[in-house]
Parts: sequence; C-alpha cells; structure tokens
Amino acid sequence: MPITTNSQVTDTVSQTAMMTLGASGSVAQGLLTQGFVAAMATAAQAAVAQQDATQILADAALAAGLKRMAQTVESGGPDGDNS
Repeated sequence: MPITTNSQVTDTVSQTAMMTLGASGSVAQGLLTQGFVAAMATAAQAAVAQQDATQILADAALAAGLKRMAQTVESGGPDGDNS
C-alpha cells in the first residue's frame, strides 16, 4: 500500500528549511557584528579605566612633590641649614 502525504505539509516543511538556510548568512553576520561591538565597548571601558589609574598616579606624584617642597621650605633650604 503506497504512503500518501499531504502536499501542503511537504511544502511547509520545505519552505521552513529553505528559510532557515536563507537566513543563516544574515544571522551569522549579525552575531559577528555584535561580537565586534562588544569587543570595542570593552576596549573603550579599559581605556577609561587606564586614564583613571593614570590620573590617580599623577595626583599622588603631585602630592608627594608638594610635601617634599614643604619639608624643604620648613627646614630652611635644600641643605637643611637656615641660612
């Protein structure tokens, strides 16, 4: 006895398979773009963090230099004599 299939079901399955194959390129491109954008955002975030760290270091160096200058003035000069 031959197996009969409904042609509408067969067409629906075929169209779904073809639609998936047709969309795979655009989905892959979308995922690639999303990954690139995420990497760029992470790089920008790291750059800002590095700027913050550099500013903290510069502030600390300035504070240390000003403290050293104040100590030099209080001691009467670079040699420590009050002349």
